[in-house]
Amino acid sequence: LLHLSLTDLGCICTTVPKAMHNSLWGTRQISFAGCAAQVFFFLFFISAEFSLLTIMCYDRYVAICKPLHYGTLLGSRACAHMAAAAWASGFLNALLHTANTFSLPLCQGNALGQFFCEIPHILKLCCSHSGYIRELGLIVVSACLWLGCFIFMVFSYVQIFRAVLRFPSEQGRHKAFSTCLPHLAVVSLFVCTGTFAYLKPPSISSPSLDLVFAVLYSVVPPALNPLIYSLRNQELRNAIRKM
Repeated sequence: LLHLSLTDLGCICTTVPKAMHNSLWGTRQISFAGCAAQVFFFLFFISAEFSLLTIMCYDRYVAICKPLHYGTLLGSRACAHMAAAAWASGFLNALLHTANTFSLPLCQGNALGQFFCEIPHILKLCCSHSGYIRELGLIVVSACLWLGCFIFMVFSYVQIFRAVLRFPSEQGRHKAFSTCLPHLAVVSLFVCTGTFAYLKPPSISSPSLDLVFAVLYSVVPPALNPLIYSLRNQELRNAIRKM
């Protein structure tokens, strides 16, 4: 939860404050270095977050379907290694995309039709066909990896739901479903809208549609995760009441 909260905070702070500043001051300017930094940190946090969500899904699968092996499979060292792998994979993914995107020659103007620096909109300004194809290939590879993680989550939840339905307690089944289903819904929203935003054909692109999908994958999931994982936790609710 600590790592997930850090990635959620990072995702929101990378895009929303600058967009609010531009809206309040009536400007749409961002420096080239600022745009590169925004792309890097957004991809870093969003990639690490999705890896953490995959790990948390595996944690639930082991806890519910293999409870006697939980201490062996998910000890403190294993959790630390998986968290480190999530951050490292996010850093590598962000570094590859940022370095490749901002090494391309941009000769189609300097106006992005989005409220933050998003790679598909930057690629529209590119005049290097080979560079465009190279970055598009990286995006497809990343999308395939994300899709693989999503399929793993769905498979894990199928096993979890099968185990939950065998619970003798109706309260236990309700508690498991009320936590797992919102998480699966948010992850599905994130994967579907993010994949569409990056891989949609140019023929169906429009400013309003691009804005909607950008908000749905970059702002909504990080905003909903605290509600799903934190405010539904009884200990955290008690701590908030004491504060």
